[in-house]
Amino acid sequence: MDTGGANGMIGPLALLSQFNDAINFIFHSRDSVTGGVRIGGSHLLPMLARHVELSAVSLGVACALAIPLGLWLGHLGRGQLVAVSVSNVGRAVPSFALLAFFVAYLGTGFTNASFALILLAIPPILTNTYVGVRQVDREIVDAARGQGMTGWEIVRSAELPIALPLIFGGVRTSAVNVVATATIGPLIGVVTLGDPIINSSVYGSAGQLGASIMVAVLALLTEVIFAALQRAVTPKGLRLAAGASTSRRRFWTPKRRAYSTS
Repeated sequence: MDTGGANGMIGPLALLSQFNDAINFIFHSRDSVTGGVRIGGSHLLPMLARHVELSAVSLGVACALAIPLGLWLGHLGRGQLVAVSVSNVGRAVPSFALLAFFVAYLGTGFTNASFALILLAIPPILTNTYVGVRQVDREIVDAARGQGMTGWEIVRSAELPIALPLIFGGVRTSAVNVVATATIGPLIGVVTLGDPIINSSVYGSAGQLGASIMVAVLALLTEVIFAALQRAVTPKGLRLAAGASTSRRRFWTPKRRAYSTS
C-alpha cells in the first residue's frame, strides 16, 4: 500500500518538475540538447517576433479581403450560400493540407505560411460580417435610403456601425486560430514559436513545453485584447439594449393563467 502511494506521487512531482524546467527555459538560456547552440531565454524573442509578425500579416490580409466582401454581399442580401460554404470549407480543410498545397506551387517561406493562415482566417470573418449586416433592422436601412443616402453611405453610416460587434467577433475568433496555428511555420521554413515544439531533438521536452506555454499565453492575450476591442467598437446603445434584454430574461417569471370554476 505504501509503495502504491509513493508511486502515485511520482506523476504529479514529475509534472511539476517538468513545468518548472519549462518556465526556466522561457526566462533563461541554456545549451541545446545536442550542444553547440544556445536556446531558451532571450533566444526565444526572435521566434516570438516572427510568430506575431506572421499572425498579424495573415489576419490583416484576411480582414482586408473578407470584410469588404461580407459587407457587399450582406448589403445586397445575396451570397448567403457563398458565406456558409466558405465557412464550412474553412472548418473542414486542415491547415496541413493547405500547407502541402501551397508548398507544391509556392515553395517554402513566409508567403506560403501566410496564404495558409489567410485562408484559415477568412471564413469566420466573412460569415460574421455577412450575418452582422443582414441582422441590421431593415427599417433602419429603409429610413436611411429614404433620406437619400447612397448604397455606400448606408453601409458606412448604418449597417457597418451596427454590425461591428459581430464583425469583431469573427476577427477575434480568427485571430486566436491564427496565433495558435502559426506554430506550423517551421515546417515550411518560418521559424516561429513552433520550432521548439517540432524540433524536440534540439530543444528537449523543456523547450517543447515552454514554447507551448508561450503560445497558449499569446493566444489568451489575443483573446483578451480583441474582446476589449469588440466591446470598444460596440455602440453604447447596443450595449444598453443587450443589458436590458439580459435583465428581462433574468428576472422574467411566467404568469399563471387564471381559470374560472364557474
